[in-house]
Amino acid sequence: MRMKKIAAIALGASMAVSLTACQTKTAAPETTKAPEATEGTTVKETAASGTGMSYTPGTYTGEGTGMKGAVKVDVTFSDSAITDIVVKEHSETYGIGYGLSTTPVEVLPGEIVAAQSLGVDLISGATITCSAIKGAVKDAVSQAGGDVDVLKEVPVVKPEAEDETLEADVVIAGAGVAGLAAGIEAANHGAKVVIVEKQGIPGGATTRSGGKLLAAGTKWQEEQNIEDNADMMFDYLKGIGGDEIDDEKLKLFSDTAYDNMLWLEEMGMKVQDVEPIHSSLKPWRVHNTEGGGGMTDGHGGQIIVPMVETFEKAGGTIVYNTTADKLLEAEDGSIVGLSGTREDGTTVTVNAKGTIIATGGYAQNKEMMARYPFAEGYSTQVPKGNVGDGLVMAKAVGADVYDAPGVQVVFCSFTSGVGINEEAGLIVNSDGKRVVNEDTYQYHVAVALQKNNGNRGYYIADANDPNPTVQYALTLEDTPKADSIEELAELIGVDKTALSETVTRYNELCAAGEDKDFGKPADKMIAVEGPQYAAIELKPAATVTYGGLVTDTTSHVLDPEGKTIPGLFAAGEVAFTGLFGDEYPCCGMAIGGGVYFGREAGREAAEMK
Repeated sequence: MRMKKIAAIALGASMAVSLTACQTKTAAPETTKAPEATEGTTVKETAASGTGMSYTPGTYTGEGTGMKGAVKVDVTFSDSAITDIVVKEHSETYGIGYGLSTTPVEVLPGEIVAAQSLGVDLISGATITCSAIKGAVKDAVSQAGGDVDVLKEVPVVKPEAEDETLEADVVIAGAGVAGLAAGIEAANHGAKVVIVEKQGIPGGATTRSGGKLLAAGTKWQEEQNIEDNADMMFDYLKGIGGDEIDDEKLKLFSDTAYDNMLWLEEMGMKVQDVEPIHSSLKPWRVHNTEGGGGMTDGHGGQIIVPMVETFEKAGGTIVYNTTADKLLEAEDGSIVGLSGTREDGTTVTVNAKGTIIATGGYAQNKEMMARYPFAEGYSTQVPKGNVGDGLVMAKAVGADVYDAPGVQVVFCSFTSGVGINEEAGLIVNSDGKRVVNEDTYQYHVAVALQKNNGNRGYYIADANDPNPTVQYALTLEDTPKADSIEELAELIGVDKTALSETVTRYNELCAAGEDKDFGKPADKMIAVEGPQYAAIELKPAATVTYGGLVTDTTSHVLDPEGKTIPGLFAAGEVAFTGLFGDEYPCCGMAIGGGVYFGREAGREAAEMK
C-alpha cells in the first residue's frame, strides 16, 4: 500500500492489529460524533416508570469503552425514570456499531428507555458497542443516584416466542455482501425476497473489512493515470491461482468487476481512491471506499449500508438472529426453501422457489481449519457465525464440497503490526532460514513460510531498522532481544547455527548491494548488525477461506457428478471453489467475488418464481 499511510501509524497501544478480510495497514481510528438527528439516537421515555427506582433529575454524561475508544452518552432522568438517552460521541465501526436501523447506536437507547432496564439483550455481531452503551448508561445512572444492580435485574418483556412460516419467491441464507447482492438482484427482477441472517446485524465479514474492491479499467484508475484492463487483471489472478482456477469463472469476474462497482456506486457507495496491494506491484487496482485507504478494518460498512438500504427499499425482508440449518427438499429432489432456528429456539420456515446459500466461510470452525497445519494456533476476527454451516446444510442434500489446498493466512505481530506494513527486513521461518523476498505482498510472504515448514515466522532486526512498526516492536517487553544471534536463537527456539548462517549470508548480500538469493531490491536490503538483536514473532491470522460448494458460472450448486441441484444456488465465501488457489492474490477480490456471484445467483433464482 502507499508508503505515506505508514506515517499515520500510532506508535502505542493503538498498534494492536485488527485482522479482517484484507489486512493492509494499521492506523488510529478517528473519533466521530453520532449524528444527533439520526432516528434512534435520541429516544424519549415510552414505558411507564414503575420500576421503583429513584434518581436525582437532570442530564448526566456517562462513558463506556467501545471497539475503538470511548462512547459518551447523555442520559436524562426524572425523579423516577430514564426519560431520554442520546449517544453523544463515539468512534464505533460504521455498519456494525451505527449506521443502520438494526445497529446499537440506533436500537439500544430506545430499548433501555422502553424497558426501564439495563437487562436488555446485546445485539449479536455488535456486542462490544452494545456493552459500551450499556456501560455508559450505568455510569450515568450512578451519577444520578440510581441503583445499577437493581436496574440490571428489571425484567424485559418480550413477545411470546412462536414458530413462523413465510412465503417467498427467493430465500437467502446470509446477509453478507453476497447475500445482499443476490437479494437486490432478485428483487430487481420482480422476486419477493427473504434473507435469513444468523446475527443481529447484516454485513458478515465485509463490514469488518477494509472495504476494498478489486477492478480494472475503471474511471477511478483513469483519474490517477493508471493504465489497466480486465485482461491484465485476469492474467495476474490466474498467475497466482494456477491450476486451482476455473478460467471461465475468473474471466467473467474480471470482465464484470468494474460494472459491479458502478452498480454499487448507484446505491450510494463512494470510491475514495486507488492504491496498490504493495508498492512493488503494479498496476494499482485496489479501490478504497470513502474514508478507507491503508486501513485494516472498519470501512466495509461503506459497501454494506447502502446495499441494505437498497434491498429494503426494493421490498426485501431480513429475518435476524436466525440460523439457517436445513434445506427443504421436494419429492423430486429439488430445493424449495429452508428452515432456521432463532436464538430463542423457535423455528422460521421459508418456502421459496429459489434458495441461495451465502453463509460465508469457516474460519471460526477450528475442526475445519485443522486441515491446514500452517494455520495452527491462528487468530481470526471474522464473525463468530462463520463456522461453515452452509457447507454442512448443502452437503446434506447432496452438494459437492471441495476442500481447497489453502486459506487466506497472513503472518504478523498482533501487538506491533509488523508483517502487514511493507516491512522489508529479514524474515526467517521456524528453522531460522530465509525463504522469500520480503519486499512483496504479505500473502506472498505468508505462502512462502507455509510451504517451508512453518506456521510462524520471525522478523530479525536491530535498532537500525527504518520501519516505524519495527521501532515500536523494539520498545515492547515481550519482544525477545539478545546481544548475539546465537543467544537470540535460543530465546525463540530456533536452531542457532542455522539462524547465524542466515544472518551472515543476508548481511553479505546487503553489503554487496545485490540479493542473489531472492532478488529483493538493493534499497530494501536492511542489514542486521547489532549490537543488540531482536526477533519479532509473526503468527498466523486467518480470514478468507477458499473452496467450499462447487457451482457453475451462474451459481447453481452442483453435486459430485457435476449435475445441478434444482432450486439451489450459492455465492460468496461459501462457494469460492475455482476463484482462488492457495494464495490470496489481492485485496478486494473476496468482496468483489461475492458481489459478482451473488448477482448471478439472485438473477437465476428470480427466474424460478
